[in-house]
Amino acid sequence: MKNALKNIVVAIGLTFAVATPSHAADCFVDYKAKQTANGLKLHYGVMQLSGGACGNRSSAQQVVSARLAKNGWTLLTILSILDANGAKQRQGNAGAYFLRY
Repeated sequence: MKNALKNIVVAIGLTFAVATPSHAADCFVDYKAKQTANGLKLHYGVMQLSGGACGNRSSAQQVVSARLAKNGWTLLTILSILDANGAKQRQGNAGAYFLRY
C-alpha cells in the first residue's frame, strides 16, 4: 500500500515536471508611449519581458503598461513581439529607451 501511494505521488510529480517548462523563453516588445505631464512627450522603446508575458499580446500589454506607469508614461501601442535579433535591430531607433524599463 505504501509503495503504491509512493508510486502515485512520483508519477504525479513527474507529470507536472514534464508539463511545466522550467524556463520559458524571454521576448522583447517594441512600443510607443506618451507622457502628458508638463506637455506632451512621446517615446519609442524596446522592453524585455519574461516568458509568461510573451505568450500573447494582452499579457504583454499588461506588463508593459504597468512598468511604464511607474514612471508616468502611458502605453499607446505595442508594435510587435520580438526575439533577441529583432530587438537588436531596433536598438538604434529606441535610443535611450532601449531596455530602459
